[in-house]
Amino acid sequence: MTNDIRLPSRNEVLGLTVVFVGTLVWSWIGAKDRLTWWLEAAPALAAFIILAFTATRFPLTRLAYWLICGHALVLLVGAHYTYAEVPAFDWVRDTFHQTRNNYDKLGHFVQGFVPALIARELLLRTSPLKPGKWLFTIIVLACLGISAAYELIEWQVAIHTGTAADAFLGAQGDVWDTQEDMATALIGAIVGLLSLSWMQDRELRAPKTK
Repeated sequence: MTNDIRLPSRNEVLGLTVVFVGTLVWSWIGAKDRLTWWLEAAPALAAFIILAFTATRFPLTRLAYWLICGHALVLLVGAHYTYAEVPAFDWVRDTFHQTRNNYDKLGHFVQGFVPALIARELLLRTSPLKPGKWLFTIIVLACLGISAAYELIEWQVAIHTGTAADAFLGAQGDVWDTQEDMATALIGAIVGLLSLSWMQDRELRAPKTK
């Protein structure tokens, strides 16, 4: 099906790579906490490596690469400042009289939004599933499972590193933080599918471009 999808241009690939690498370097330099940086940046680094190795054999659509890059930037900003101390969301907290820095909620929303569309593309290209309610349901449940798995990882990190994991958890004293994070990822997955499935379908039917 590779010949029937819309691929990013070479200039787009180069631009996205430069943006990712530049943000990665910025994120590392002066990061507030090195352990937190590795924990938060690891998914972005893993995605970059996987995409580099699969770019020729199984390239994704233009939309997918843009979404993955955007998700990586969210992760790298959180890795640099820690999710509880991103300055822009301190301003949002103070301006709108919120009780906490909610950058982690943006992170979990994107954690549902982007994986939902990546999973949708992979399933449409590699399985008999077709667009419809069952594909929608399977993807939403898968994204909720991914979010729950991430919360389990946070739990184990907290157990094995103690207070060193506080910045990674980003709970900020909220006893319902885990449940709120999963709910936010769930909403992100639903919003992603409802808002961009039409664009993804168009790119999956588009002629191959370079």
